[in-house]
Amino acid sequence: MGLLDGVLGQVVGNLMGSPAGSGQGAVLNTVLGLLNNGSSAGGLQGVLAQLQQGGLGDQVASWVGTGQNLPVSADQIMQALGGAGGAAGGAGGLLAQLAQQTGLGQQDLAGHLSQMLPDVVNHLTPGGQLPQGGIPDALQALSGLLNR
Repeated sequence: MGLLDGVLGQVVGNLMGSPAGSGQGAVLNTVLGLLNNGSSAGGLQGVLAQLQQGGLGDQVASWVGTGQNLPVSADQIMQALGGAGGAAGGAGGLLAQLAQQTGLGQQDLAGHLSQMLPDVVNHLTPGGQLPQGGIPDALQALSGLLNR
């Protein structure tokens, strides 16, 4: 993971009350690396497409849109991202890969993701638009949060 990924993870972690060195900070860094356009998951657009295909289209639309974010459960994340028994590939799914990277169990990771993804995606899509430039644009989008 590059320097900008680490900086973005620290910024978001501090904004959400989770230092980048904490368990939740490690999850944030992993998620932000995943959402980067250079990731093997296809970046933000690829992850959102996988969530939509996994039955979370309404939730994803609310996170990207300008209204209130719809919640998502850990079980829904597991189903959409291929956790144990999930539709997106079982043990070889994206959730399993992320769990291996973070050292967390899939259920624990899905719980963290269910809490983080709505806010992270919301902040990465200001004005209801997907960023086209990856992490640099995401940093700019998140910089406004420091003024809260």
